[in-house]
Amino acid sequence: MTTQLKINRRQPLEIKWEPLPAGFQLADEPVENTGQPLLAGALRESLEIAQSIQPQMLIASNFALCATVNGELIIKAPDWLYVPSVRAQLPDRNSYTPNLEGDVPLIVMEFLSATEGGEYSVKPTYPPGKWFFYEQILQVPIYAIFEPHDGLLELYRLQNGKYELEQPDENGRHWLPELDLYLGTWTGTKEGRNGYWLRWWNQSSSILPWAVEQIEAERQRAEQEAQRAEQEAQRAEQEAQRAEQEAQRADRECEEKDKLIAYLRAQGIDPEDIPYPAN
Repeated sequence: MTTQLKINRRQPLEIKWEPLPAGFQLADEPVENTGQPLLAGALRESLEIAQSIQPQMLIASNFALCATVNGELIIKAPDWLYVPSVRAQLPDRNSYTPNLEGDVPLIVMEFLSATEGGEYSVKPTYPPGKWFFYEQILQVPIYAIFEPHDGLLELYRLQNGKYELEQPDENGRHWLPELDLYLGTWTGTKEGRNGYWLRWWNQSSSILPWAVEQIEAERQRAEQEAQRAEQEAQRAEQEAQRAEQEAQRADRECEEKDKLIAYLRAQGIDPEDIPYPAN
């Protein structure tokens, strides 16, 4: 599969979506910092718990995207990517060729580290920069760049062939209608890492929980249910005590009435002859 792409009157780019050569092995690139896998895993985890992941989707981190441009194989591995649908089960490897094996990624994300990694590079010559690769070669609709140290999230949308910065809403989040979710930043602790995280929110602005949060929420619900059950039991016991007290009062009244009738009869008075006061 070949695509012709003309960029700003430069020589057209010939883009081919070709399978990797048999036996081709991608080099394992070292992760730039330990926070990147945690950030990527947290994004996927909340989607899994919300049952938002379907079998045909591809959601991965540090996963290579491949294209052949003017005869040169180009490989970029974003820190997180989401592909709505792949055509078949992918081979057991950490790479993906859009158009050949399925959809172009809907979203790619890069998490900035202390070492500049070309996230903003528009370099068109081989090897091209990441920005140029995502915008002009793959034409990924959404490109997110996240700075974990200060919590800055930049979200770019492809508009007329160029990435345009999108402003967040009043809550600092971005609405992604393609996912029916908001994407934004959150501050807190997970897996020993305290700082800024990327999180998902649903349409009603409820955050999609992580496993530990869901467990804690269920524990609190169970505790509240136990407290309500205990309160109901206490109310039932109080009602039973009140009913017993009423029964005892009724018994005492009956006993006193019987004693009074017996006394009157002992005095030769028929209780039936005693006039009752008019109401």
